Amino acid sequence: MIMDLTQGSIEEKNSRAKKMMLYFGIGSLIMSFAGLTSAFIVSSSRPDWSENLRLPNIFFTSVFIIIVSSITFIIAKRALSKGNRQATTLFLVLTFILGSVFIYVQLLGFGELMAEGFYLTGPTSDPKASYIFLIAFVHILHVIAGLICLLVVIYNHFKQKYSPKAMLGFELAGTFWHFVDALWIYLFLFLYFMK
Repeated sequence: MIMDLTQGSIEEKNSRAKKMMLYFGIGSLIMSFAGLTSAFIVSSSRPDWSENLRLPNIFFTSVFIIIVSSITFIIAKRALSKGNRQATTLFLVLTFILGSVFIYVQLLGFGELMAEGFYLTGPTSDPKASYIFLIAFVHILHVIAGLICLLVVIYNHFKQKYSPKAMLGFELAGTFWHFVDALWIYLFLFLYFMK
């Protein structure tokens, strides 16, 4: 049975439209990062490709932080669905803090790469290092977008715009946040195992 997307109340149509827009956006991000990782694979056959470059160990920490941030968002959503506003606030703020710490840890990783003599550009740059910087930086930009979404959710939560029966904005932000988190796990594993 095919679902008719034009059926339902205006609120239901609005909800479906917003979810579809988010899914299209996520689809375009997947294609963008697929292009970046494909370019990484193609470029790895270059003669100047560094075989001895390893991801800084601090990037392992960033994976842990991003996973915990997804868990705290899930807990916040469960608290909201039970009408527990205080716990919702606590776990939303924790998610925001963890997302901010993730960016800080990524920047520390960049610092470690530069301390080892690897740069994005310049005479001492390395193609592999340039890809690592580029891929991680573009991902950071999307984490920043996720943090902005979280700020909007926190603001709307304080304005009591969400309830167990009205969670659309909350759910959309959560979907994007979990996508960005899963994307980093994929990128980390890709960069770690691809030589």
